Amino acid sequence: MVTSDQRRRQLAREKYARQQERREERRRKAKQRNIVVAASLAVVLAAGGAVYASVALTGDKKGSDAASGDTPTTAAPTPSQSESAAPEPKMAVDAKASYTMSLKTNEGVIAIAMDAAKTPRTVNSFHHLAAKKYFDGSKCHRLTTDGIFVLQCGDPTGQGTGGPGYNIPDENLDALGKAGADGKVTYPAGTVAMANTGQPGTGGSQFFLVYKDSKLPPSYTPFGKMDAAGLQAVKDVAAAGGVDGASDGAPKKPVTIEKATVAKK
Repeated sequence: MVTSDQRRRQLAREKYARQQERREERRRKAKQRNIVVAASLAVVLAAGGAVYASVALTGDKKGSDAASGDTPTTAAPTPSQSESAAPEPKMAVDAKASYTMSLKTNEGVIAIAMDAAKTPRTVNSFHHLAAKKYFDGSKCHRLTTDGIFVLQCGDPTGQGTGGPGYNIPDENLDALGKAGADGKVTYPAGTVAMANTGQPGTGGSQFFLVYKDSKLPPSYTPFGKMDAAGLQAVKDVAAAGGVDGASDGAPKKPVTIEKATVAKK
């Protein structure tokens, strides 16, 4: 005879199995949708000549196309990232404190001062990702040496398409002053800012290190400043140029973030 407890357990198991089936069906449908969207996006970008090493490059120079690379951006999330739909990490930093992010690279240590009072959610995200060793072993995949002067890092895939599966809002966008007639402000050498897809609120894990004053739209969260030694290390990488002499692409002198840490000052 089946007891009432056994019956309840059986019903619970059946309910759990149904829930798992429904979750799997939702994941399958979401994956299919994302594949279709990604394929459509690839066709559009290919038609416009706007893809460089899987990085979405936008520009606003007169007479130039979208492949000019005038603005550091990251590509839209891949289907696998969209599936995860991870939530933004809960606030775990002191929003009134200053923090230092230390990037130990094969080209030297880059120390970045960060002010959580001005960019709390950005600092919190880096604190979270560094604790998870998210950046450890990742390469800085993009160096630009014409028009803008940045080294872009933060993608664990090393291709410019990776991200943590969540986005963080833009912060501190008025820190560099009012945009000029060209719609741009100067990001001074030493500035560290978030890369994005060109749309508001699309920051993830990718960021760029400005090694020479660069004029950009005030659309990229400036959240930190490199120390003198770190800035010099990035300048040395830039001096070697890009692979095959490219002014926008992988640096000829590879840069790997061996370990990233974030600590309160």
